[in-house]
Amino acid sequence: MKISQKFWFQLHGWCSLPVWLIFTAVCLTGTIAVLSHELTWLFNENARAYNPQNLPAKPLAELVAAVQQAEPTAAVTSVMVLEPYLVTAVLFTTETMPAAIAYVNPYTGVVQEINPGINFISFMRSLHGWLLFPWQHSYSVGYYLVSAMSLLMLGALITGLIIYKRFWQSFTAPKLRLHQGKKTVLADLHRLAGVWSLWFLLLMSLTGLWYLIQAVLWHNDVEFYYEAEQLSSLYVPAPAADGKVPDMIPLAQAVARAQQFLPELQPAFVMMPEHPRDYYRISGYGDSVWFDQYSYNVWINPWTGEVADSRVPAQMGGLETVMSVADPLHYGTIGGLWTKVIWFVFGLLVSGMAITGFMIWGSRTIRGAAGREAQARVEQAMTAALPIQTLSGATDNTAGAKQ
Repeated sequence: MKISQKFWFQLHGWCSLPVWLIFTAVCLTGTIAVLSHELTWLFNENARAYNPQNLPAKPLAELVAAVQQAEPTAAVTSVMVLEPYLVTAVLFTTETMPAAIAYVNPYTGVVQEINPGINFISFMRSLHGWLLFPWQHSYSVGYYLVSAMSLLMLGALITGLIIYKRFWQSFTAPKLRLHQGKKTVLADLHRLAGVWSLWFLLLMSLTGLWYLIQAVLWHNDVEFYYEAEQLSSLYVPAPAADGKVPDMIPLAQAVARAQQFLPELQPAFVMMPEHPRDYYRISGYGDSVWFDQYSYNVWINPWTGEVADSRVPAQMGGLETVMSVADPLHYGTIGGLWTKVIWFVFGLLVSGMAITGFMIWGSRTIRGAAGREAQARVEQAMTAALPIQTLSGATDNTAGAKQ
């Protein structure tokens, strides 16, 4: 059975129109999230890592010490190394600030700002990732909503290719008719943006589909990534006779030991031990741009300074590898600033497609409704005139009969 072009067109519209507002919001917030670091640098002077004297980056332990000096009661939980032109983010808690972020200049060691809540980068990633819906029992309704948009995007991509015959001609002879009315301009813009964004739409659909699968795995407590086992209580030193608990090794020693063990490791995220049986976890980049900042890991025993465990991409399973490469592909961090700019531009194109698609649908709907209303008025007028004509005909018949 041959499927009509009208059916494919209607299916193409229904792939996004029922959730158009959410779909557009996800596209726009994702586009902004790609350059959230750069936008922070642009609008917040305290987020800039000024280095006029070309100083080398200070050890992470010195940056943590600077935060503890500025906030003596701070309990540092983790450290995030961002782009070279941005500050290093030191996350900590105090009695009055349950979750705070200190912006520390990685070259001078100066604490430039203390943010007692969520910052712009975290806000945009959260808004794009799960629409700020709360997390409960390892899942968020918002995360499911956002990741499910990948199915609609994939459906719109496939149906769009079916509708647009010889779409490849738009690469060599793009058609944009600016003098044939609003409807024609919108349709041409929609088609051109779709064709030139094919690779991007496919990439976003596939990575978004992985996020949906990942959500299901998290929700069902399926362990598809590696975590080091906790230290045995036998290896945790007991308190001294006076009740004093031994000190853990300093952070500087833990980082140095991790880099000595894994020379290609470029620390980007450090997590402090949360309890006596926990580790220093030093994560970062390695010798491959395709993996995220959590792909190279070393776990350091906080009591002895020995390497307890490690993990590199070569040791990963299939799902763990997909998880590690999904973010760089989804957010365009594989080539630094240049690829992020490319992702931002195509994100704008896809957002524009969503908007022009809705405008085209709205225009057709309004015209269709106006046509149906006009037809209804005509039918109503004809129906109203019918009794008069019937009565006139009956009178004429009666008069004829009398004659």
